[in-house]
Amino acid sequence: MKIAAVQFKGVKGDWEASLERLLPLVAHGVRRADLVVLPEMALTGYVFADADAVRAVSEPAEGPTLEALAPLARAGRAWVVAGFPERDGPRLYNSALVIDPTGALAFTYRKTLLFEADLPWATPGDSGYRTFDTGVGRFGVGICMDLNDDRFTAWCREEAPDAVALCANWLDEDLDIWPYWAWRMTGAPGALAVANTWGPEGALRFRGQSAVILGREVLAGAPVEGDGVVAAEVSPGRTQGG
Repeated sequence: MKIAAVQFKGVKGDWEASLERLLPLVAHGVRRADLVVLPEMALTGYVFADADAVRAVSEPAEGPTLEALAPLARAGRAWVVAGFPERDGPRLYNSALVIDPTGALAFTYRKTLLFEADLPWATPGDSGYRTFDTGVGRFGVGICMDLNDDRFTAWCREEAPDAVALCANWLDEDLDIWPYWAWRMTGAPGALAVANTWGPEGALRFRGQSAVILGREVLAGAPVEGDGVVAAEVSPGRTQGG
């Protein structure tokens, strides 16, 4: 299974400008991979003061982000996982679209373990975890803070997908983050594909370093700053070391 992680920093407050910059990266990813992972809330930015601010940029699952990305998934015959702020009636979720190779919405994953920046607006996710069969391997989906959730990592060990797609806005704490991500996946046999944003947003700063990691090995990794695509191939059934 070929996996690509897109590192991207959107234009806060300008969805159209963000999309214009993101689409070529996704197009590059679907040409290289069976599974393409995009960051958490990829097109909107992440730091918002309250629910009203998020509601202004939120959308239903079958909304404009799906409409924009579905043709690329279909053209590349690839799965695409993309973070977005979901509006479902009065509730808001930090969610991820799972788009199948026909361009159809296969699932909407909702972030289970919320970070402090989610608390002013997001409802804890109720979707549960699922795997998806690409034909060349199975993958599961999480969003950022889920990697710190023992329930999620236990599911990864028990369900043993060949890859985990993680949409992220992971903070920059001036430390190489790859060893920590690898440690959190200890005992899970599959690869971890993290698509992260980078640079400052409000009082927070994000780390970059998007990567595809198997065991303790970084198969492909991005720098701390800058947009781009990293990709690697993972053989289904290959197990990681301790």
